[in-house]
Amino acid sequence: MEWKKATDIILIASLAALAVFVILGLCQWISRKSLKKVDKRLLFAPIPLVLMVVIYFIFDKFLVLNTRPNGSGESSFPSTHVMVVATIFFIVAIILPKYIRSKVALAILDIVMLALLSIVCVGRILSDMHWLSDVIGGLAFAAIFTEIYYLCLKKIKFKKEKKDV
Repeated sequence: MEWKKATDIILIASLAALAVFVILGLCQWISRKSLKKVDKRLLFAPIPLVLMVVIYFIFDKFLVLNTRPNGSGESSFPSTHVMVVATIFFIVAIILPKYIRSKVALAILDIVMLALLSIVCVGRILSDMHWLSDVIGGLAFAAIFTEIYYLCLKKIKFKKEKKDV
């Protein structure tokens, strides 16, 4: 299988994983009859995803820093595949411990996600779609988005704990 196709499949798989959590959040909202009763990890997951879309449009339409090494002239910074897959996998790694109690299962899932993310990073370079700087940029943005998400969760948890005191 060629690298580009492999990275596309992993991107679709990450979006499918995200869809599972969207459905879980919707089910919680419907069954609990209140948005306030939805797991905050699910409720705040759209924050990094919205940031990701904003960054994509900024760099694709307004601030073209790199073009693809294959000569197509398309914007290549940051790597959207890397940014999307990394952001989703990082968020999933934060959400999963709430729903999976087995440390072994969590470790296996983390290793699988890391392996798939590594394939995307290497594959985007080997398929001549991105430069190393594009891949690093995608990872950096994903880390920033995930940190914002994590800080939002921490702030909500801290406020809740403060109310309980």
